[in-house]
Amino acid sequence: MALCAAVPLLVAVSGWRGRPGVHRGQPFRRAAALGATAGLVHYLGTIYWTGAVVSQFGGLPAIVAWLCALALALYMSMYTALACGLIGAAVQRLGTRGLALAPFAWVAGEFARGHVLGGFPWIPLGSAVVTLVPVAQLASVLGVYGVSGFLVTLAALVAVALTTDGRLRILSAAAAVALLTGVSVWGAARVADGRLTREGTPYTVGLVQPNISQEQKWDRRLAGDIARRFDRLTREAVAGGAQAVLWPESSTPYMFDEDPVQAAAIRALVQQTGVPLLFGTDEVERGTPNRFYNSAFVLDPTGATAAVYRKIQLVPFGEFVPLKDLLFFVSPLVDAVADFKPGERVTMLPFGEHMASTAICYEVVYPHLIRRAVLEGAELLTTITNDAWYGESSAPFQHWELASMRAIEQGRYLARAANTGISGIVDPYGRAVVKTAVFEEAVVTAQVRFLQSRTVYATIGDAVALMSLAVTALTALWLLASARRA
Repeated sequence: MALCAAVPLLVAVSGWRGRPGVHRGQPFRRAAALGATAGLVHYLGTIYWTGAVVSQFGGLPAIVAWLCALALALYMSMYTALACGLIGAAVQRLGTRGLALAPFAWVAGEFARGHVLGGFPWIPLGSAVVTLVPVAQLASVLGVYGVSGFLVTLAALVAVALTTDGRLRILSAAAAVALLTGVSVWGAARVADGRLTREGTPYTVGLVQPNISQEQKWDRRLAGDIARRFDRLTREAVAGGAQAVLWPESSTPYMFDEDPVQAAAIRALVQQTGVPLLFGTDEVERGTPNRFYNSAFVLDPTGATAAVYRKIQLVPFGEFVPLKDLLFFVSPLVDAVADFKPGERVTMLPFGEHMASTAICYEVVYPHLIRRAVLEGAELLTTITNDAWYGESSAPFQHWELASMRAIEQGRYLARAANTGISGIVDPYGRAVVKTAVFEEAVVTAQVRFLQSRTVYATIGDAVALMSLAVTALTALWLLASARRA
């Protein structure tokens, strides 16, 4: 479906009226309305779960929570609206040739959504093909935004082929087939070569999935039971050959550095097993005022703290409330949300002689953040998360696939430990080596490799997205100048 998802929208925006080859475009406002409608339907169908999350854990009345979900979907669809408005105006001015703007405008909109106001790069179009492994390999060159551009280019060619006749129809159809075939054959060859699964240093990682409900996680009366569960699962992972163990985000129902007794027990566990441990915990930096962080600690085999990473990309309305003074109408949510501060830098996490990075929960959806970690020396990607917030929705599956795209982009193995699932290992081609089901207690032990080579995308970054922004901005200025002259 992702290969042709944008075709109906582009046909509508092109102003096609049923006559072959006649594309009159749409006025900016009408094309933008079409884009907003399509975007709203799409995003309501994919981020619907946000309403349940802020209702259950934010204390909002159900109607207010669902209005918040609607507002988020409307915000996200705004970028689709702007892109479609420009495409419609370009077709009005240039005819069929105006559809050439489509991939640039679409990518510009997605890239802007991923950065404006801190960004919310959830489910860009390119992520929809992560399980179509040969096509998804394009992310190793162009990144997920480049894959989005590829899909919209394909959709534009199909739209032209469906709405024209004669030579242009044949050329457009042939170009679409050639483009898809070329990328698929190249991607399949890249996967078949599989050199990234043979290079580097092999290393066995153990992933602990404790399956602790959100209601139980912070109940101090259950702290002993939770500690014993982590102890048992960790020893099981080490017995299975793990050379390092990963626990999920917010594993401890206390701040690790603020509870000497519980911290000593975890350090003793690491000393006894003799393997490094990566785990998530809240952290406080004492001062006036105190600063709280969502952090990840690495303990070396002696139990000493080897590194601490502080989460950089915080979840709006989950870990902080933007524009808090203006949002008086959601005061229960404001009061319920912890006021975390963002970390300032990517931190390398030592595993023996090698370096890894971690992304905490939602920040794994930011391509540029993971790229920064690789440029600073990460040979292995890890991510720790607590997806219990999402309940029995599609969100944990979306989150897994978004994380999988990072492995392809960077040509790295990715190890993921999730409280309630999905935990697993993704190879550098985006394939699941092993993964768990959701809402089950599990231990996963599997081999990864520390890799040092870099993909094209790791080298050039979001060059395609930046070029798309430039092309779109220049086209918008030209269209505006043309309209004023007219």
